[in-house]
Amino acid sequence: MTIINPYESLPCRLTEIVEESPGIKTFTISPKPINFEAGQFAELTVPGVGEAPFTPSSSPFDNDKLEFTIMKVGRVTTALFNLKPGDLVGIRGPYGKRYPLEKFRGKEVFIVGGGVGFAPLRSLFLALVHNINDYKKIYIRYGARSPKDIVYKQFLPKWDKLENVDILLTVDVGDETWNGRVGVVTVILDEIPVDFNNSVAIVCGPPIMMKFVTKRLLEAGFSGADLYLSMERNMSCGLGQCNHCRVGELYVCKDGPVLTWSQIKHVREPFV
Repeated sequence: MTIINPYESLPCRLTEIVEESPGIKTFTISPKPINFEAGQFAELTVPGVGEAPFTPSSSPFDNDKLEFTIMKVGRVTTALFNLKPGDLVGIRGPYGKRYPLEKFRGKEVFIVGGGVGFAPLRSLFLALVHNINDYKKIYIRYGARSPKDIVYKQFLPKWDKLENVDILLTVDVGDETWNGRVGVVTVILDEIPVDFNNSVAIVCGPPIMMKFVTKRLLEAGFSGADLYLSMERNMSCGLGQCNHCRVGELYVCKDGPVLTWSQIKHVREPFV
């Protein structure tokens, strides 16, 4: 009898590495080694170093390649940043639950991202755009530390020209190149032009940003059941075995990583 090792990764090759901002790069793997749906994640392995969980940033409908946008923050990501196109990595997955896009149909979709948290939101956005007529309108509200820290600069102008897409950016600190809003992402949430009875919100970013954005969106009128939070932080094994990612009674890697506020609102400090 063949025994399948759930921790065994599939070898695949990096074909392109793009620097998005200082400390953030997008890694392209081709041919596409696994299929996934928006919201799911995978474990990416650097041979001889280790593995870490990341949510793809590319469209789930792209059959040619798989992309991950990653910030350099630890041992595995530092090793990834030292790799070159042509180098081998490993992948296993996908894991976790997808966004319930069928529940978003006919509604306004209000997406809020901060920093590298825009990476999984890009995958969601591209999945929405693939069937854009299924949704009433798509909003993106995104904040970065500075203009040079904004990711996907090459795509944002094109996305902003799409019908029924509304994008607004802010930076914590501007410079001579910046003519937009300045301040943390909540400064562009003073006005939320949606029908709260027919809309959903999705949030991903640093924990402190998610805490205050969640508070603002609830105050504005989103229901807890319609507020989807990407809770990737602290995931490790991807299989619900290591207990690193527990939020209350839930395992983020198995029950999430996308959880609604209704699912976690009883947990004390869920964003810690």
